[in-house]
Formats: sequence, structure tokens, C-alpha cells
Amino acid sequence: MCALPQIGVLVCNLGTPEGPTAGDLRPYLREFLSDRRVVEMPRIQWLPILYSFILPFRPRKSAKLYQEIWTKEGSPLLVLSRKVRDGIEQALQREGDPTISVELGMRYGNPSIGSALQTLREAGCGRILVLPLYPQYSASTAASTFDAVWDELKSWRVVPEIRSIREYGADPGYIAALAASIRELWHREGEPEKLLLSFHGIPKRYADSGDPYPEQCQETARLLFAELGAPVGQCEVSFQSVFGREEWIQPPTDKTVERLAQSGVRSLDVVCPGFSVDCLETLEEINGQNREIFLEGGGAQFRYIPCLNDREDHVDTLARLIRRNLDGWIPLDPAAVSSIGGL
Repeated sequence: MCALPQIGVLVCNLGTPEGPTAGDLRPYLREFLSDRRVVEMPRIQWLPILYSFILPFRPRKSAKLYQEIWTKEGSPLLVLSRKVRDGIEQALQREGDPTISVELGMRYGNPSIGSALQTLREAGCGRILVLPLYPQYSASTAASTFDAVWDELKSWRVVPEIRSIREYGADPGYIAALAASIRELWHREGEPEKLLLSFHGIPKRYADSGDPYPEQCQETARLLFAELGAPVGQCEVSFQSVFGREEWIQPPTDKTVERLAQSGVRSLDVVCPGFSVDCLETLEEINGQNREIFLEGGGAQFRYIPCLNDREDHVDTLARLIRRNLDGWIPLDPAAVSSIGGL
């Protein structure tokens, strides 16, 4: 009787430059902004803009921002993504199944998705589950990740069985973990006048073309507000990280923060439920730039609530999602799944 193939789990995130310098940022931004899923423009229009106006100047500016958040261990996104990977592996190993290998791959930069897949192949994985660490689906994030997976597999003689988790922003365990992280702060330091949920933005044109991302963000917000039992009017939703001149989905985070401050809101908490781990967009853009906007606009207290990162309830939720999506590849034991996050 033939043994079942080894199972691999590929955990993916966006990526990060090798270091906080212009020289490190240039190849990273070139790869990122050359992705047709990220910038949906004809190449004949976009590439001259990219190579003549963006790559010569933006890396220097971006490097200064990365220098503000860089740690002794390196990029926060990479360090925290590795901790999430380690936590998932430990949670799965607690269930006593040594046939599951977990690897981390970045869509841009290193460790690459291709190298992670090759590591899983060397481990004998004939079945691979792909988990992008994006709670809400967008073609510019999750679909781009799946593109990179299949681009690597095009060169393989023997292609493994592939499954993927497209999104999990409405998962009860994810919502509960978000709510717990917020309640912990409120229990220690009290509730704010306003709670703002800031998601990464996308161009409005992408949403008009059918990208479900804005609706999924609103669903995450609706479920989280209900879980918190927050009063109507205490919570708002906004979208950050606008880039370029075209219209993006509304409302923008920076303008929302400014409006709240100028309208007399004195205390504001901001959480970013579209990011699995802290990164430049949360640590510098939210906890840096938007903190300054709020305080300079008349606000008195700005608190950034960190991403879930490697919190135990977050890792357990991801492990539960993985176990559920491995049904049929390994026996799905309801009691075991319940012990790492519940059904």
C-alpha cells in the first residue's frame, strides 16, 4: 500500500526589502510595481512612468520611512511573519501530525514563494495548501500570490496537488481575536471616543471592475463592531496607503483622522484588520503619520492597536483554518480542530 504524500503549507505575505536603504528598495519596488495585478495599466503607459519618475526618486524617500521602523532583527514584517509561521507549525505539531511542513514565502523579495515551494518539494510534499496572510481578498494581493505559485510550478515536471485559502476576514476566530486585542487595551486604559478601522486601499477602478475587497472589508468591520457591542457612531471605517493620482476607494484614512480631530474628537483608537502582521503601513503610516495628523489637528490621545501578529489566538485561528482546509488529505478530527481554535 502506497504512503500518502507529505503535506506542505505555504504561508505567504507581501514582502520586504533586504534593508532600509535606497539600494535595497529599488529592486523591491521594481518587482512590486511591475506586477500587473498591482498596477492595472497598459505596460506601454506604465513602464515609462515607473522607470523615469518612480524608481529614480521613490526608493530614497521610502528608505527613510523604513529606517524609522527597522529593528535589530530586521524588517518587522519579515520577523513577525516568521513568528506566525513558527506558531502555526507548533500548533499543528501539537496535534501530533509530523507529516505537515510549513514554509514562509514572500510575494516580493525573500524568502521568495519559489524558494519556499522548492523547500516543500525537497521535503517530499506532494500536496500543498497555500495561505496568503491577507484576511480580505483582492486581486492585487491574494490573486497575485496565486499567480506566483503557479509561475513557479510551470517549471516542475511533477506538479503537486494544490489547495488555497482565498480569504478569512469573516472567520469567527479571526473576529474574536481582533475583538480580544481591542478589549484588552480598553480594559487596561479605557474606551476611546472613536474607534477607526483602517484597511489598505485599492483604486476605485479595481472595485468597479468587480474586486470584492471593499465589501469584504465592510463585512469584517460589521462583524467586529457587533462582537465588540460598540455603540452606533463610535466606530468608523477608512482606507489608507493611497498611491498615484487616480481615485481610490473612500474614505481615505488621513482625511478621516483629520476630520475627527477637527470635529472635536479627543481620543482615537486605530486598528488595521486588513494586515495580519505589523509593517511599514501600520507602524509608520498609522502610528507615525496619522498620529501626527490627529494630534496636530486638535486631538489629545491617539492609540494604535497592533496587528494580531503572533498572538496565540491569531495563530490558533490560522492553524484551525489550515486543518479545516486539509480535510480529505488528512483525517479531520473535530475534537482536535476544536482544541486549536474551535469550529
